[in-house]
Formats: sequence, structure tokens, C-alpha cells
Amino acid sequence: MPGRDYYEILGVPRNASDKEIKRAYRRLARKYHPDLNPGNKEAEERFKEINKAYEVLSDPEKRRLYDLYGERWEQAAAFEQARRQAGAAGAQSGTFTWSTGDIFSDLGNLFQEGIFGDLFDTFFGGRRRGPSRGQNVEVPIEVSLEEAYNGTVRVVQVPSLEVCPACGGRGGAFGAVCGRCLGSGYSEQSKRLEVRVPPGVRDGSRIRIAGEGRPGPGGGPRGDLYLVVSVQPHPRFRREGDDLYIEVEVPVEDAVLGGEVEVPLLSGRRVLLKVPPLTQNGRTFRLSGLGMPRLEGGGRGDLYVTVRVRLPERLSEEERELYRRLRELRRSAVRR
Repeated sequence: MPGRDYYEILGVPRNASDKEIKRAYRRLARKYHPDLNPGNKEAEERFKEINKAYEVLSDPEKRRLYDLYGERWEQAAAFEQARRQAGAAGAQSGTFTWSTGDIFSDLGNLFQEGIFGDLFDTFFGGRRRGPSRGQNVEVPIEVSLEEAYNGTVRVVQVPSLEVCPACGGRGGAFGAVCGRCLGSGYSEQSKRLEVRVPPGVRDGSRIRIAGEGRPGPGGGPRGDLYLVVSVQPHPRFRREGDDLYIEVEVPVEDAVLGGEVEVPLLSGRRVLLKVPPLTQNGRTFRLSGLGMPRLEGGGRGDLYVTVRVRLPERLSEEERELYRRLRELRRSAVRR
């Protein structure tokens, strides 16, 4: 019955229970039984298909082979039997060897015709070509600007694919889909990893964790896991490359007469910035080496501090009088 799927014939899903398979068989067997359809060749053929499908799916071992190899499950059964005999022969001699001289002599013509080509690759794939490396996996993570400045340790939940134990990661054989992994070759799980985020990471930085990607087909080495960093905006600091920018307010009297203002850092510390007399609104000062850590080459960027002169919101009568006097003094100086 080439091309017909036994599960489709019985009208059951691939994960159907034994009871569901038996119930479907009885219903269809009654419907297409030759005694109830005399002279109906089509019903007779359907009845044969139904019986063949039930014969395979009702037997646990035959069903296992069918799920792995599809319509060529019987050839696979013969090959697995030969493989077991070869293993037993090697065990008796004290070594694990494969002998094709005697054990496979009755299968020689089948190999020559290429019937077991895929099976040979399945069981002895390493002799044909080396296993390939698994694919890399990318997982996004978000960090604050403080975490990017100081570095941090994150526990991340990442997808982890394990090789399907039924098909060895091949997804099936002989063109048939594996019934356990449904052709993907993997079973998907989840894993918790503790990851160190180094100081200085940027938006879009990729943190590589070797060997935590997808497993390679046929037992090949795993790919790598890459955590793709997204640095969240900060309410006060702005970042450009390895430099940081911040605005600080300076009272008008300090802007005129000179003074000091505290500047916060992402480390949590504060530094004093000396404001010279007659500092204009919008003037920017550079604090060398107080920017972001550099991922490569060491050192740090700079911190640029922009002054915003803060005017008083309320004045006492005495302060108003002083400002009036100051205004008169400046007008007098201009007239001179």
C-alpha cells in the first residue's frame, strides 16, 4: 500500500491509544466487510487496507518501527535484527565489531539495490560523513543602563532542544516522519542559565555561551547560544558610544558667582563639579574617564555635564529688592 498512511486509513491521530485504534478498526471493519458489501471490489480493497493497518498499529513493536520508518518498516525490522546479531557476535568475541561477511550475506543483494542505503546511514552514519554542528540560538535580554555600566549576573530561561531518542535527530527515515518528534528531530525543553553580563555592553551586543545552542544532527556538537542585549533608556543619562551625557541644575547665584554642584554617577557615587563664575546656561563640562567602561581595550569613556541655570520660583521681599538694586547697577554701568 505505497503512499497510504496506516493512521489515516484507520482515521486516528498518530498519538492514538490502543483502545482508540481498536475501536476505529472495529467500526471500519464492519462498514467494509465483504459479507456486507457483496461484489464491491472497492470495499474489499478497503477492508484489506484496514486489516493491514490494524495488524501493524495494534502490535507495539511493529507500530514503533512504523512510526520510525513508515511503509518500509518491515525492511527496517530485518536490518535491526541483523544489527542485533552483529552486536551479539562482537560481544562474544570480547570486542564490539561489525561483521558483514556472514551475518549480512543474505542481505547483499538488497544493499546493492540501495534499499538499505538510508538505513545504513542511520545506524552507521559516522562511516559515511562526520556529524554536522548544531545551529546557533539567539535569545533577547533587557538590561538597565546601570547594569550595562556596572555589569550584572542574570538568570535567563532559554529554549533547549534535545535530540529525539526515537529517531536520533533525523526526523524519520525512508521518507516517513518520526512519530515521536513529528519530523523535527528534537524534543523542546527549557533550561535556566546564570549568565554574566560584562560592564560596557551596548544595545545589540551579543554574549556568546558556547555549546548551549541546538544539538547537531546525528550526535553532532551543539551550536552556541547568543544573548542579544537590549539596553533600556535611562531617565537622566543619555549614552553615545562609551560617553555619557547628563544635565544638572545650578542655582542662578552659583552660576553668577561660582560654586559647586553634585553630579550623580551610574555607579551610585557622586562627584563635585566646580562651576566657575558667570557660567552660562547650557554650558557643558567634560569629566574625563567617568563614562561607560570600554568592552575592548580597557578604560572608560567620558561624562559630559550640561548646566541648566535654575531661576527661583519665589522671592522674598528682601530678595526682590536686591534684584532691583542689581538691575539699577547694571543699567548704570551700561549708560557709562
